[in-house]
Amino acid sequence: MASNRLRRRLRGLDDALTNRRDAELIDTLHMPERFVSPVSRILRRMFYAVAALTLAVLIVYLDREGYRDGDRVGGLSLLDCVYYATVSLSTTGYGDITPVSEQARLVNVLVITPLRVAFLIVLIGTTVETLTAASRQAFQIQRWRRSVRNHTIVVGYGTKGKSAVAAMIGDGTPPAEIVVVDTDQPSLERAASAGLVTVRGDANRADVLRLAGAQHAASIIVAPNSDPTAVMVTLTARELAPKAKIIAAIRESENQHLLKQSGADSVVVSSETAGRLLGMATAMPSVVELVEDLLTPDEGFSIAERAVERKEVGGSPKHLSDLVLGVVRDGELMRIDEPGADAIEEGDRLLYVRTASEDKD
Repeated sequence: MASNRLRRRLRGLDDALTNRRDAELIDTLHMPERFVSPVSRILRRMFYAVAALTLAVLIVYLDREGYRDGDRVGGLSLLDCVYYATVSLSTTGYGDITPVSEQARLVNVLVITPLRVAFLIVLIGTTVETLTAASRQAFQIQRWRRSVRNHTIVVGYGTKGKSAVAAMIGDGTPPAEIVVVDTDQPSLERAASAGLVTVRGDANRADVLRLAGAQHAASIIVAPNSDPTAVMVTLTARELAPKAKIIAAIRESENQHLLKQSGADSVVVSSETAGRLLGMATAMPSVVELVEDLLTPDEGFSIAERAVERKEVGGSPKHLSDLVLGVVRDGELMRIDEPGADAIEEGDRLLYVRTASEDKD
């Protein structure tokens, strides 16, 4: 009954997506950059401009006898020097004050003119930087899309998606190899501040996932806020990335088979997992603490995977120094107590418990 309701909701969602295709948000890919406050940039440029002006005033004042102010007799005053330096750096000058000695003219050629160029560059630098920021971002995006391979896409940067990203980074995945897809701008801003590549758009759309490089991704984590959306995203992702590993999170276990049919390799039922931990906590709170420890890679214990060493082939994983939980053979997981896992074969991978000290080594 619930499955039928879900299918009806999926059909309605698909029709809605088709009808509002042209009215959706423009999809944007954002590469993380180091943030610098615009106020700081402006203040810094103003300081440079004042410094250049002060230097020009000082140079003119020291050689004030080499300048002439129209028909006025005598050298320039300090105010005259400030006036001459200001109009010379900001314009080509008015001609009322002119250098007449060879020394003053030489100083104008070698010092005042370069200072004028530097002064104008400083004044318009903020505007130029703003105009070139978009071009620089576009170039970075093009270069990233040409080179990105075997990255991870996280659809949804809510509680589940954010926790998944934290776990991957804790396991050593570089933030630049993680792409977050979401429609919520504040969530994308939080992801960008963490150094992640972000794509704004609806992950139900193939062009959005293609913009995120789904066709070249090694894995795709589907963690939206609703189960119907998770099914639709999984269907789209599997069509674009037939070889990628797709891990999806859902709220209700009755929808698990739909995710499997849609192409998900692994399905995490969040409500059941949380419920089991809550039930265990009533009688065995220390077990919950241990499970949380295993899921936190940067401290205590963690679950890791490694290749089998040559000397271990033919032996039993139960006799290894590592605490082995399972054997992965041809992409299939065998628990340690299964008969097929009793003898290690070449090409197997072992799931074992790793300590934080081993991570540091």
